[in-house]
Amino acid sequence: MESFFTSHFFSANRANLRKLFTGTAPIVISANGMLQRGGDSTYAFCQDASFWYFTGIDIADAVLVMDKNQDYLIIPELTAVMEFFDGVIDTKAIAERSGIEDIYTASEGFKKLESRIKKVKHLATLPALPTYEEHYHFYPNPARARLVNRLKAYNNSVELLDLGPHVSRLRVMKQPEEIEAIKAAIAITSSAIRSSMTGSKLIKYNYEYELEAELSKQIRRAGSEGHAFDPIVAGGLNACTLHSIANNSRLSQKEMVLVDMGASVEHYAADITRTYTRGLPTKRQQAVHAATLDVQTYAMNLLKPGVLMKEYEYAVELYMGEKLRELGLIKTISYENVRKYFPSATSHFLGINVHDVGDYSRPLEPGMVLTVEPGIYIREEAIGVRIEDDILITDTGNRNLSSRLPRSISLN
Repeated sequence: MESFFTSHFFSANRANLRKLFTGTAPIVISANGMLQRGGDSTYAFCQDASFWYFTGIDIADAVLVMDKNQDYLIIPELTAVMEFFDGVIDTKAIAERSGIEDIYTASEGFKKLESRIKKVKHLATLPALPTYEEHYHFYPNPARARLVNRLKAYNNSVELLDLGPHVSRLRVMKQPEEIEAIKAAIAITSSAIRSSMTGSKLIKYNYEYELEAELSKQIRRAGSEGHAFDPIVAGGLNACTLHSIANNSRLSQKEMVLVDMGASVEHYAADITRTYTRGLPTKRQQAVHAATLDVQTYAMNLLKPGVLMKEYEYAVELYMGEKLRELGLIKTISYENVRKYFPSATSHFLGINVHDVGDYSRPLEPGMVLTVEPGIYIREEAIGVRIEDDILITDTGNRNLSSRLPRSISLN
């Protein structure tokens, strides 16, 4: 697959960051580091989204420095043994991809950076992440913290300025190349779901993992790098767990199957959910699916430039309350009653990360891409329905980028 991105894209992103960040302080941004899987093996490398946005480089432990009118990269020094196992770093390819000609080894680059840091009062970077993220129950990549500690060791009195708001403002506005990459990821995802989940094929899977394997094969064969996030294949009651990623339960002929997945194309993610029946749907399944679809259509019709996400989410919550009351699930519309069956937000931003950066207090603008994914989860009936599409905000409203994949209760 031909790349959607040239060195001009990354060079322009760096230039735009300079325009937003008007100070004279050096800008230093870290790549992610490798994470241990077990023993001396690591998980597959996943680059820091912001580092990639400004460089296009998929190398662990690299550092981008933007100082005055010079950009340069610091890359790790690999031993002969490491090069034998992991390959040689191709500096010529890095320069062509990133548009950065000055590339230094760690010893050269950090010596140059240290000399500069000792002379400045301020330095701009992305802040170190916490050692442990209590809300999400995971350990963030420690690379930013490692870089901050190194910079402080050079000059303990240097004041670190937070680049986060500037980076978020740039990344939330998708450029034509980014939209094309997202559209390619959506096309691959939609095709995989369509080819794997038609009625005649869906009935043949005995376990969730069999369907997951088929979906994975389809997106890789179509040219995707793989899944943008762990795919969810959830039958029956499992669909009531929003992030059910075990995908190992037996599928029942009587239950619905929810698939939430997205291919990754040049780091950009799709995020699509469909809920289909394996056999003839019951009247109750049809009613819940129809209600979810109605809420999604209502939500999509609200999205346009100027909309505030808080007001949008509240409007969707009230509309969902009407649907839940019609289904006999609640008698009165209240936050607690609605959230028992509709516990998640309707939308999130989409881009390099499946849950991409964005200021939810900022009005929507043309060029933003977000999901619309209402769901109704009825644990006592083992029915979970979610329908999700990827929406581009346009000058006149919005465009559903994943509209070609049917939202019906089954694929024929």
